[in-house]
Amino acid sequence: MGPNPLIGVIYHWIGGFASATNFIPFRGIKRWSWEVYWLIQGFAAWIIAPSLLACLLVPHPYGILRSVYGSNPESLAYALLFGALWGVGGITFGLAIRYLGIALGYAIALGLCAVFGTLVPPIFHGEIFTLVHQTSGQFILFGVLVCLIGVAVNGAAGLSKEQEITPEEKLEAGERDYSFGKGVSIAVLAGFMSSFFAFGLDAGKPIAVLAKAQLLSAGKSDLWQNLPVLIVVLWGGFITNFIWSSVLIIQNGSIHQFAGEPGLNPMRAAATSGDTLVDFDPLDSSTYDRLAPHTLVANYLFAALAGVTWYFQFFFYSMGQTKMGKYDFSSWTLHMASIIIFATLWGLVLKEWHGTSMRTKLLVTAGLSLLIGSTMVVGYGNYYHAVKEVIATVVH
Repeated sequence: MGPNPLIGVIYHWIGGFASATNFIPFRGIKRWSWEVYWLIQGFAAWIIAPSLLACLLVPHPYGILRSVYGSNPESLAYALLFGALWGVGGITFGLAIRYLGIALGYAIALGLCAVFGTLVPPIFHGEIFTLVHQTSGQFILFGVLVCLIGVAVNGAAGLSKEQEITPEEKLEAGERDYSFGKGVSIAVLAGFMSSFFAFGLDAGKPIAVLAKAQLLSAGKSDLWQNLPVLIVVLWGGFITNFIWSSVLIIQNGSIHQFAGEPGLNPMRAAATSGDTLVDFDPLDSSTYDRLAPHTLVANYLFAALAGVTWYFQFFFYSMGQTKMGKYDFSSWTLHMASIIIFATLWGLVLKEWHGTSMRTKLLVTAGLSLLIGSTMVVGYGNYYHAVKEVIATVVH
């Protein structure tokens, strides 16, 4: 199966929707501290889901990893290292969402992540000058620029929002800790560190090559060739997040929350009134200072659902990347921009822009339009290159 940029863009959009949606299940979690449900969703997203799906869809994925470790151990080492560095981005990204909300946090952090993750791999491989002198490459670079402008416009919308909405409106939208200055600083760091995921996938290409050969020899689709790479990169991410979450659990004494002791929701994942805040059964005294059993089970399920939903962004990303041809590095911009688009839409659904002026709403609309445009420009650049390759093949 050869390149097909149109199908690749569709896969990236599905992955973007999954990523933008993964924070929604957190809103159903009651009286748990951030580090508790973050660790549970991380275990589901970075350990369980990638291993399970790789084993279901790829013949002997761990055998592939052992073979690559024996012949090219540095590729596994770099994929693991870059995954660990990306894990820092994951931690700070969660904090960016806490301080900026879903729409703006995604827009700034992932917009910068898109730029870093798209440009650095071709720069590292010495391919950036080739791109500048090719029409298709110019389209892709222009798409990256449009994405960056879209991020700047969303940032202006966020600054305008902070000056307009009241503390009560922030609380109603689920943004108790909204702080543009603090949030944007963390979002910049999150965007830079999160881009290491793209580097991890690039470092793991020898794994994908062997997985592709195994899949084709077994008569299966090569769409799944990157799934074993995801195992290694996500291991690295889990290590970083496990260490940080464990430090917070020890520091805050929140380990007993796993068994039902109540905590706080610093990301304001759930409402702050009614049974969400109190959540006790007046006929059962054991629930006065503990979570009700059904609430505890629901918390685990919501956290795990968030993790599995998160994993599906890269499940579809890996499929989309196989369809983008020579310029597969541009997958990163397509993926990040699509996440921001759907996160902005979720922000509208959750009324994160409620109470803002027409000027702010127009800025949000303009930023969203630019991001949609950037995905179309990058997609066209890949399509143009694919058509040129087909014509060249026919001529020769």
